[in-house]
Amino acid sequence: MLVGSALLDKARSLSNRPEDQIARACGYVGPSGRLLKKSFYRALVEAKGYVLPASSSGGGGGGAKGRQAEFRTRVHGNGNLLIGNAYTRRMGLEPGQEFRIELHKETGSIWLSPLEASDD
Repeated sequence: MLVGSALLDKARSLSNRPEDQIARACGYVGPSGRLLKKSFYRALVEAKGYVLPASSSGGGGGGAKGRQAEFRTRVHGNGNLLIGNAYTRRMGLEPGQEFRIELHKETGSIWLSPLEASDD
C-alpha cells in the first residue's frame, strides 16, 4: 500500500479514473480482494499532512487494518459454519491440513483435532 508522497503522486496521476480504481492501483486491497476504502481515504488525508486520532469507532476497533477477527460467526443459509482466514492464520493452519471434528453437545462446543498423516 502506497503512503505519503508516493500515494499522492499515484492518486494524482490517476485522477481521471473512478475512486475504486485509484484505491486498487495504490494497493488498498485486502487478502480476499476486498477494497480497503477507509484505509485508502485515511492514508490520503494523512499524506496531505493532517494528523488523525487513532480510530476507535466501528466494530472491533480495527482502524485502518481492514477486517479483524471478531470471535463471532453464524450458520449460513446453506448450513455451513465459516471459521475464516483470520483464525486459521492465527493458528498457523495450512491449506490441505486435515482435522477430526469432535462434537461436545453437553458444552455446545466443537473441537478440531489435527490428523497426523497416519490417522484416518
